[in-house]
Amino acid sequence: MNDLAGKHIVLGLTGGIACYKSAELCRALIKAGATVQVVMTEAAGQFITPVTMQALSQRPVYGSQWDVRADNNMLHINLSREADACLIAPASADFMAKLAQGRADDLLSLLCLARPRQTVPLLIAPAMNREMWSHPATQRNVAQLCADGATVLGVGQGDQACGETGDGRMLEPQELLDDLVAFFQAKPMLGQQVLVTAGPTYEAIDPVRGITNLSSGKMGFAIARAAREAGADVTLVAGPVSLATPRGVRRVDVLSARDMQAAVAQHVGAATVFIACAAVADWRPAVAADQKIKKDGSGLVPELGFVENPDILAAVAQSARAQCRALYCVGFAAESQDLLANAQAKRARKGVPLLVGNIGPATFGQDDNALLLVDEARAQELPRNSKLVLARQLIANIASRIRAGGRNDAG
Repeated sequence: MNDLAGKHIVLGLTGGIACYKSAELCRALIKAGATVQVVMTEAAGQFITPVTMQALSQRPVYGSQWDVRADNNMLHINLSREADACLIAPASADFMAKLAQGRADDLLSLLCLARPRQTVPLLIAPAMNREMWSHPATQRNVAQLCADGATVLGVGQGDQACGETGDGRMLEPQELLDDLVAFFQAKPMLGQQVLVTAGPTYEAIDPVRGITNLSSGKMGFAIARAAREAGADVTLVAGPVSLATPRGVRRVDVLSARDMQAAVAQHVGAATVFIACAAVADWRPAVAADQKIKKDGSGLVPELGFVENPDILAAVAQSARAQCRALYCVGFAAESQDLLANAQAKRARKGVPLLVGNIGPATFGQDDNALLLVDEARAQELPRNSKLVLARQLIANIASRIRAGGRNDAG
């Protein structure tokens, strides 16, 4: 996806072993559609060469304010005026201190100080030893940078080049890319608390067998990511899937429908929006065997009795907070035929203002989808696209309904 198409990013490198990650980050930014101008400090050149970054960015790399390639000898002005954002990755403790104090004794710090603050945001990806990161001086500098309008993206935790383990690692290139993409997204859900369910549930028959479905969880995970990009605080209740947690999203893993019901009940009280995207099993075995059910050679098939699982969406939609419109509920319907009629019927039956329908067999496990948005008045098609694009469109649609006062007013 070209999430950064048309964006020009100044990628600043300061001294630190994490510079090796900056090479991959540069490639990721370009793959996402951005153009990248690399600016390096003298110390950064001790860890990675300008030649490497020039080959990856396909642009000249600058490191000195005295570089004669600038006709007007004002690289710090030229480079900052061309940028849509400045991303410093890695940002050393020394460089962050320099920025916090407003010092500008090299090209990169000059550029950061001279950039138009209202139009060229500054994003900082710290990278340093755990003791340096936790030092009060560094934390004061972080607070000052944030107060001055910079966005500090945080640090990772784990093994460090010095042999120690803890906070201070630079975030991984994909994490930084996700953060940058999210930074540029509109924030219509700012202040909203969004609870999303995703994936299938698994209903045990015995310790080694169970009933589930083909839902991959990709649509629900994309919705959680899109909601977070749009500024919401997001909690994701996920059935048994093998997907990475979206950046900035709290994740609660569950197995069965009753597990999911309990997790939703625990978190829905703080939510302002509930999006039930999970493909919850309608039934479960009445009794799960304690030991594996074995064939006995008789040819007889064991009889399995079933009971209905709790209806999580209907219960939430009928809650007092939903009924008084303090909680906006969105349901999903995965159908195999007659999508419009089935979605309309399910919306009315569940009592939700918005029901999102799709054809399950055409989307389970896929990276794309097509959605049908059904409310009391009409149906709107979202044509086939990547699940992330559709998720962003859906979140924007939900945000517009909330702004218009369309709380939980299901007919």
